[in-house]
Amino acid sequence: MVDDTGTGNEVPASAGWRGKLAGFALALSIFSVAWFAIAAIGSKLGLWGWQFGLGVMTIQWGPMLLLAASVVALLALIISLIRAPRKKAAMLAFAAVLISGLALGRVAAFGGTAERLPPLHDIQTDWANPIQPSDALLTEREATEADNPIEDAPVITEGANARWPGLGGRLVSEVQEEAEFDTATHKSPKETPYPMLAPLIAPGSVEEGYAAALAAVEGKGWSIVLADPEEGRIDATETSFWYGFKDDILIRVLPDEAGVRIDVRSVSRVGLSDLGVNAKRVRDLLDELEVRLNKAAPAER
Repeated sequence: MVDDTGTGNEVPASAGWRGKLAGFALALSIFSVAWFAIAAIGSKLGLWGWQFGLGVMTIQWGPMLLLAASVVALLALIISLIRAPRKKAAMLAFAAVLISGLALGRVAAFGGTAERLPPLHDIQTDWANPIQPSDALLTEREATEADNPIEDAPVITEGANARWPGLGGRLVSEVQEEAEFDTATHKSPKETPYPMLAPLIAPGSVEEGYAAALAAVEGKGWSIVLADPEEGRIDATETSFWYGFKDDILIRVLPDEAGVRIDVRSVSRVGLSDLGVNAKRVRDLLDELEVRLNKAAPAER
């Protein structure tokens, strides 16, 4: 501590270039985290394509930037502790290590999840009788240049073998079933990558089932492309906050001996793997519809 103010009060001595290095490390760490948001928001705003925003900026450059920030932060922390004054420089460097380290761990976990989940982007509850998209939805998908077609029996592209050996060329329906329940290891649904998906059979009429489905879709804020109560069909689209990815949700309501049957299909317009987003969306929607219909049943019967 030195008194350079003439007031008799001591002020912290400057750490000089060590303090500047620590400050730079902190700024670089913050920027490396913000980089991912920049990549996502830029894609959503159309400043660059999603392939560049996700594939290049996020997946290729993002981890390298975080790794560089972590190295600089660790170096700054070590140097800040060599000699006094240490406090301010060490605090800045430690904050940089914490920020870049946590972000790097998050990216590593994301990569692990991507490797663990199969390359699926089309999920539904009934592959024996696939839900067909409406003409209105097909027109909208064409307008946005959707890469992934909606097919009755889609097959995983051969290119997936580079990252997921043995899955390229296989039927999506088979891979989805295996992801829900691993027959080889007999894992329980809670231990498998995907939730168990099946048509929802619930009490009520087709009209009640359709009303519950429409209310759920509206409550989630999805964009409705088709709402046809006579056909018992709803087509909707959800746009992700990050990157602006669009996924289409197809809902079919049919009569059943036990009441009403509801099938759901969720399809990504672009990309190979959806990281389980579509399966989770279908499962969450079915759970909500089951609660809605079972809650309404006692009051109406």
